[in-house]
Amino acid sequence: MAKLFDLTGRTALVTGSSRGLGRAMAEGLAQAGARVLINGLDAARAEATALALRQAGHQADVAAFDVTDEAQIVATFNRLDAQGTAVDILVNNAGIQLRKPMVELSTAEWQRVIDTNLTSAFVIGREAARRMLPRGHGKIINIGSLMSSLGRATVAPYTAAKGGIKLLTQAMAAEWAASGIQANAIGPGYMLTEMNQALIDNPSFNAWVVGRTPSRRWGRPDELVGTAVYLASAASDYVNGQIVYVDGGMTAIL
Repeated sequence: MAKLFDLTGRTALVTGSSRGLGRAMAEGLAQAGARVLINGLDAARAEATALALRQAGHQADVAAFDVTDEAQIVATFNRLDAQGTAVDILVNNAGIQLRKPMVELSTAEWQRVIDTNLTSAFVIGREAARRMLPRGHGKIINIGSLMSSLGRATVAPYTAAKGGIKLLTQAMAAEWAASGIQANAIGPGYMLTEMNQALIDNPSFNAWVVGRTPSRRWGRPDELVGTAVYLASAASDYVNGQIVYVDGGMTAIL
């Protein structure tokens, strides 16, 4: 049974993994045996994360590039090709949030969220798949959200992007499943992260999350690890085009 979840010999690229949910998932994949490539805009922070993983006995390197810059993405994959590094597992995690009423939202603000949260997953996923297809295997894990299925006021571009992630995942499965690639998504609920700190510190919003979630609490980043390892491993070889909500039951109830 342990072999089903063993990632030894696999290389995983996790975008936005120098902190937060991405770091937690990168650490979990490394603990399962994968060599992880830490990504982030801040090269120094990415290197510090990779160093911490190496000091813990894991294999970790840095792939610092801007997920909204197609030229940087292509250059990174070309560099990995030249090094003989094959990305077996891709986790499209990088994302930003912007809370603003739609009538006050500029087109540039809308585009920045879409580019970071959705277009990046397409471009990086495309580059990864171009290399996975000839090998006949690969795992792509896109990070969605509660907003992949549900709307909420003041986060229109985020909602549109995360809804797009769900259907992009299904499109990837439709095109690539027959070639041995599994593309799935994870939909985290309200998690204790730096990006959510303002909400965590807001007494009324905190009370709403706790009251609305059947588990009666916020989720922890490490609680995504099991699902990420499952979707990255042989245990999920016949799972494709799905989104798994890790949300304490929020999407299951009215």
